[in-house]
Amino acid sequence: MSETTAPVTAASVTARSAVAGSAFPRGRRARIALRTVQVLLALFYAVASALPKLIAHPAAVESFDRIGWGSAGMYIIGALELAGAVALLVPVLQSVAAVALSALMVGAFIVQMTVFDGQNAATPLILMVPLALIAWARRNSNADLLRLVRGRS
Repeated sequence: MSETTAPVTAASVTARSAVAGSAFPRGRRARIALRTVQVLLALFYAVASALPKLIAHPAAVESFDRIGWGSAGMYIIGALELAGAVALLVPVLQSVAAVALSALMVGAFIVQMTVFDGQNAATPLILMVPLALIAWARRNSNADLLRLVRGRS
């Protein structure tokens, strides 16, 4: 079978991604540094950001009550952050996850500016910088994801 007629599987896409590498980090050190940033961001989003929301930490509950979203909004945002953290570690999802988390950070920035009078508004902006780098550097994984999705429909 030629490559154009071969069935697309998750294993074949992952193998192609590993062989082809990503668009940005060409050197071994750059790939390791980028992967380290991804792991650190995933840990931050899972442990420091999503976990307090998902376990209904009093500070998170108070914040979401002040926003007016209540516990439902808190759990939804926590679940989105956790999903983004996990997706940052999945090679075929890493670029999409970085874009999605960046969008979440735009919302967080707006909320910080409007509801909390700018307190901690820099945090979402600071997090968007490495997320944008990951989204750009791992953009080749978008084509792999598209191949996977098209192969199953």
